[in-house]
Amino acid sequence: MLLVLYTDRLEECRAFYGALGLEFTLERHGRGPRHYAAVLADGTVFELYPATTERRTGAVRLGLHVDGATAEPRLEPGRHLVTDPDGRVVEIQAS
Repeated sequence: MLLVLYTDRLEECRAFYGALGLEFTLERHGRGPRHYAAVLADGTVFELYPATTERRTGAVRLGLHVDGATAEPRLEPGRHLVTDPDGRVVEIQAS
């Protein structure tokens, strides 16, 4: 699964997703000076790009599965819509 995350707030996004139990490591990827791939422990890959207004607007990522009991804040099982540091709505499936 390839998920795309356009951001210029890398550390804030790392903290946001980390609180949901989605830790990632960064790898250089592509030709741009700020183009990275973030690889989650389950092998999911995010491509990270500098954010622009066009790229931020209306972005929704589907299929992110988290352990709701360990997420911060705690999430009840089911589908949740949360807002990431760039103002995007993110769909999270908690178990």
